[in-house]
Amino acid sequence: MSSNVIAVVGPSGAGKDTLMRAAARALPTIRLARRAITRPCEDSSEDFEAVAADEFARRRAKGDFVLDWQAHGLRYGVPHPSGAGIWLMNLSRRVLPQAAGALPGLGVIHVTADPATLAARLAGRGRESATDISTRIARDACFDAAGLTVITIDNSGALADARSAFIAAVQELSQ
Repeated sequence: MSSNVIAVVGPSGAGKDTLMRAAARALPTIRLARRAITRPCEDSSEDFEAVAADEFARRRAKGDFVLDWQAHGLRYGVPHPSGAGIWLMNLSRRVLPQAAGALPGLGVIHVTADPATLAARLAGRGRESATDISTRIARDACFDAAGLTVITIDNSGALADARSAFIAAVQELSQ
């Protein structure tokens, strides 16, 4: 399968952004779509554009986003991919059906990790209570892949192993 846009999905704390950055360092053709999020920019684990809710609404109305959605009380928007290269987009699993229609040929990499690893990573961020973390992890991880090709990467163990598997998945989906 050949795709110039790859959705990277999975639960919070799975390491999606870490693996995307590693792929961008390893492969010169990789471009990272920088999401706009209605969250203050105080978290360094994720590169995003912090925007106020009114600014997000204005940009959405103007058509600045190829995809947008709401999750966890926040709004997320992904700009239209422009320019050559392989675009990696950190997307919500729930938006895959919409993404399949908006981005023909879309490939999907599903990054996951075991519940204990996810809980430790989320606790380390300090953005949610222990109860919120437990609820988030307990949520059903099933998602509608919308008929798209999906490659799953387990990022529970050594980062080097997940990084190698992720880069191989990017290469497979983009060939």
